[in-house]
Amino acid sequence: MAFPQLGRSLMRERSWSVLVDLLVFAAILAGIYAVLATVKYWMGVVTPAAHISRSPAALPAYAFYSLVRMAVAYVLSLVFAVAYGYIAANNRRVEMVMIAVLDILQSIPVLSFLPSVMLAMVALFPTRQLGVELGSIVLIFTGQVWNMAFSFYSSLKSIPRELREAALINRFSATQRFVELELPFGTIGLVWNSIVSVAGGWFFLMACEMFVLGNHDFRLPGLGSYLQTASSAGDTAGILWGLTAMIAVIVLIDQLVWRPAIAWSDKFKMEQVESAAEVTSPILHLLRNSDVSRWVEKRAVEPLWERLTTSPPRVVSAPAARKKNRGRVVGVVLLLALAVAVPYLLVKAALLLKGLPSAELLATLEAAAASFGRVAASLGIASLWAIPAGVAIGFNPRLSKVAQPLAQIAASVPATALFPVVLLGLVRLGGGLGVGSIILMLLGTQWYILFNVIAGAMAIPTELREAASVFRFTRWQRWRTLILPGIFPYLVTGLVTASGGAWNASIVAEYFHFQGKTMSTLGLGAQISAATDSGNSQLLLVSTIVMAMLVVCVNRLVWRPLYRLAGSRYRLDS
Repeated sequence: MAFPQLGRSLMRERSWSVLVDLLVFAAILAGIYAVLATVKYWMGVVTPAAHISRSPAALPAYAFYSLVRMAVAYVLSLVFAVAYGYIAANNRRVEMVMIAVLDILQSIPVLSFLPSVMLAMVALFPTRQLGVELGSIVLIFTGQVWNMAFSFYSSLKSIPRELREAALINRFSATQRFVELELPFGTIGLVWNSIVSVAGGWFFLMACEMFVLGNHDFRLPGLGSYLQTASSAGDTAGILWGLTAMIAVIVLIDQLVWRPAIAWSDKFKMEQVESAAEVTSPILHLLRNSDVSRWVEKRAVEPLWERLTTSPPRVVSAPAARKKNRGRVVGVVLLLALAVAVPYLLVKAALLLKGLPSAELLATLEAAAASFGRVAASLGIASLWAIPAGVAIGFNPRLSKVAQPLAQIAASVPATALFPVVLLGLVRLGGGLGVGSIILMLLGTQWYILFNVIAGAMAIPTELREAASVFRFTRWQRWRTLILPGIFPYLVTGLVTASGGAWNASIVAEYFHFQGKTMSTLGLGAQISAATDSGNSQLLLVSTIVMAMLVVCVNRLVWRPLYRLAGSRYRLDS
């Protein structure tokens, strides 16, 4: 009697397998079509000032254009972050310089990159839409990449000593060590920082798809330009339609990409006892049981993985020594090139700044002090709620399943689209843009801390949490001896990237266009935005230099000691 029931069960399973295969095949065809359509559009005649319709019917096409830009920028960011973090963590000669440069770059607002990036891309492709599109993609890239690079670098620096010694004893090659140790160890942090990076890209989408550069007006079809157009016109219905479309895209990406990625990355958690609360994803389960996925894994993934992880033991030979010497020669050549290029650029900058009135320089220093105070306030406020909330989400997979998509949506919604409502409320309460700018900075920075703390809490081994329960630690003992030390490297990364996010957010927090009016307050962000609007390259340069100097000072006095502490004391070494 059990045979008919077994047969029906097998038929249902087979039907599901066929359905999944069809869906995967349809997704592949849709991806190919999207690539062809994008290439056709990008290679068309350039239209830098495209007409932006406020009709809801235009939103599907705009969502597609924005999603393509975000996807390309993310792939570039991921490749850059892994390469940059790997080199910085494994090469002590250039580590300090690379991290200082990374800290400066992640703190420079997107609009500071705008003139040079856009003019360079348009000059490369003067007659094609590709130039303007690449300019927008590079700007989104500058808003995504830095915290991912910081995360991967921090993960590599906190790899337990015994794991590195095991790789050395087994004579792992550099490729084997990267594939089997370094990349898996940094995966959890990289996944969660990827989520917040893409959320940051959505946050700055309005600035990257529609902006004014001197006499040139650049407008690209997309959700960012749609929201900017609706916000400038005071079109509340248009803003709501645009936000609805953006939230729909974010939720779709979360279910199709991020939830499977989080569930997949959970296997790289460093623990000796299997966690009772497993992170799951229906999409990942279906993909793993798809015949198409199994065929791709067997024919492509497994052979590539075997080739990467079964290379012969490393033996230092004469050719290898010569190769190492060639690497040193290349390093010396690069240092000499930098020694020539840096003074040249400094001289060019000095010539551009020559004749700058002392009053403008004094005003810039006052603006820097005001912006620095707002950045510090936003970091403090964000830490108060993001640390406990991140730990709660990281320790509870059920809560994570609900809270993570909501946090991603909240982090992705451009605060500039909601800022008119916030600003009007503050004005009625007697406040102004000075207070409103802190709120907007907070909306753009708190998520870096939250997502990094979530990653840190998830990375704490299950056996340590169970030991804390067995010994009946009080809540304070648990936080002091387990949670805070466990999340500390991730928290430092979150604070560093949140600081950069706050400086980036200052360009829209301190200088705001609303209903044909320009509202501003004292700050470097307002100065940079005003200089960009007027095409004043001299004021833009001096504002960026002052911001970079502030970032270097904070890096040397605060972040570098914290990174050393995270790498020396708060590690999972036995």
